[in-house]
Amino acid sequence: MTDTVDADASATSGLIARLGIDIVSITPDHVRATMPVAGNTQPYGLLHGGASAALAETVGSLGAMAHAGTGRIAVGVDLSITHHAAVRSGMITADAVALHRGRTVATYDVAITDDAGRRIASARLTCALRDA
Repeated sequence: MTDTVDADASATSGLIARLGIDIVSITPDHVRATMPVAGNTQPYGLLHGGASAALAETVGSLGAMAHAGTGRIAVGVDLSITHHAAVRSGMITADAVALHRGRTVATYDVAITDDAGRRIASARLTCALRDA
């Protein structure tokens, strides 16, 4: 098991970079990241639910990767998200907390909050852990 994951490689390309996700911290027990609302909105000017879901899967997957350790990978197999409130501007923060860290499966509870600390979405991600 490792205590941290090098997020720099993941954050320089792909969806993480495209959405503007900034990884704040990663451990097997807790991951935090932020994402701007600007550029991640739907046609009505509200934060896109798919962007919130991508943020939730990102932080949960990074926690599962940190838990899996060297030579192993984590792949999301189930994501459930509930959107509680609309957001039009600012930054959102996602905190993923490990619910279960097993040998083959890891599950994370993800709280997404706005600048005022109001919970705007709740998610749960389960990842399968496999050899690379």
